[in-house]
Amino acid sequence: MLWPLLFLILFIPFLLASIFLNLAIFSFARLGLSPSGALMLLVASAIGSLINIPVSRRKIYLQEPQFPLFPFFFFYYPPQVRQQVLCVNVGGAVIPVIFSLYLLATRAPFTQTVLATLVVAFISKLLARPVQGVGISLPAFIPPLVAAVTALLLVPHNAAPVAYIAGALGTLIGADLLNLPAIRRLRAQVVSIGGAGVFDGIFLVALVAAFLS
Repeated sequence: MLWPLLFLILFIPFLLASIFLNLAIFSFARLGLSPSGALMLLVASAIGSLINIPVSRRKIYLQEPQFPLFPFFFFYYPPQVRQQVLCVNVGGAVIPVIFSLYLLATRAPFTQTVLATLVVAFISKLLARPVQGVGISLPAFIPPLVAAVTALLLVPHNAAPVAYIAGALGTLIGADLLNLPAIRRLRAQVVSIGGAGVFDGIFLVALVAAFLS
């Protein structure tokens, strides 16, 4: 009796992964890509989420220099310094921005898209929280839902590309770029734009946007 149960336990994750993969490919395909192009974009986003491109470096002080009081003033404790690297995540920032610009140039109306992006950026800014050791904490489902509702209200006949662009760019602007000073104050060694929890929200944008078309 254990074999059927063991088979079921092992089979369910593969089934769920297959359903998610097909749904993701369908989502990108509904945004104007061929099935093969959608698969390439999906794979590139997944692999790109592991790649961070350094764009700047700066020194951060973990501990200020200390000068003990007399009579031990000749002992000097130097400051603890290390570098903080600002990176751009390929899967969570570069690829969504490029695809958003493609949709904006081919399928999405400019004015409504900009307005929807500002709405998502505002909501993302309100909900995003810098967390020590994590980066940005953001409810992954909120930006896609806000983007979907806003796109349906502004462009009901062409909501899908508007929802994707607003969700992707709005999340990047509101969660990462507008919180960049707060993220830097966390003194993490690596600060990634489009990484960690923000990538999850941007990836879900495509899944939600597909159902609008």
